[in-house]
Amino acid sequence: MSKQLIISVSREFGSGGHIVAQHLAKKFELPLYNRNLLKEITIEKNWDLKELEKYDELSRKPLFSRTIRGYSNSPEENIANLQFEYLQKKADQGKSFVIVGRCAESVLKKYDALVSIFVLADVDTKIKRIMETHEISKLEAELMMKRYDRERKAYHNYYCVHKWGDSRNYDICVNSSRLGFECTANVLEEYIRERMERR
Repeated sequence: MSKQLIISVSREFGSGGHIVAQHLAKKFELPLYNRNLLKEITIEKNWDLKELEKYDELSRKPLFSRTIRGYSNSPEENIANLQFEYLQKKADQGKSFVIVGRCAESVLKKYDALVSIFVLADVDTKIKRIMETHEISKLEAELMMKRYDRERKAYHNYYCVHKWGDSRNYDICVNSSRLGFECTANVLEEYIRERMERR
């Protein structure tokens, strides 16, 4: 690919945003970063992945955190900043990639190569998918959906100026319930290719 392309996919839990991101990564032959981003960082720095994973995509806990002379003792905040810096470094190097979550639509906003997407879905569709994926009851699925979305919202809103899910902060928002994951990715592919043509 001659032009740099960064696709940021934010998503509601159960919306299939990660699957849509996988389709896009395949279509554009790009590496996909999600939880594996932290793995790359720990390999580079020779750190323990399992120890850091439990703090991934979580907001800082104010009661237990302090910042002194610009340094935070919050593992959540330090891991988030490590990932933000890593993404910016890749973007500065001219790398193309797909990134799921990690506030990428805000962290990488200054790059012309960025196309930011938010994937949502109807509540009933999300609950049904969570039930099937995790083999749990409807009530458990509903509680899981609310918990994960609450955590994602808190994480995003702590580190970003714009609010999580606010359509004004993304290039395109799409409801995956309407067309399904693959067709949604097809529509997004057309949009992204058109954007690349106009750059």
